[in-house]
Amino acid sequence: MFTGMLSNCTVSNLARAEHWYARLFNRAPDQRPMDGLLEWHLAPGFGVQVFAEPDRAGYSTLVLEVADLDAQAARLLDAGIGHHGPQPGGGARIVQLQDPDGNRVMLASPLPGLSR
Repeated sequence: MFTGMLSNCTVSNLARAEHWYARLFNRAPDQRPMDGLLEWHLAPGFGVQVFAEPDRAGYSTLVLEVADLDAQAARLLDAGIGHHGPQPGGGARIVQLQDPDGNRVMLASPLPGLSR
């Protein structure tokens, strides 16, 4: 039985990525488990790692479900993270983002009546 999950995004410049992801998550990393690794704990057993691995940077995709997509979209714009606003996305409304390395980060809010 699985009890947790850590997603991983690989980046080329950890300081630049920390600045971007801190604005995304609205806080500094929760942990720095080792050199080159940042970790945000988003809920019990659930988190995101940002790892400096320049040769693999820019090929990660992260999808995060949020309760209020419109509020998050507005907060991100206020934090300087640009996007094209919420749009339809296959059973959900989504906001598509890219970190400085080109990793895809999507915020999603399921449409009413759909369960996960």
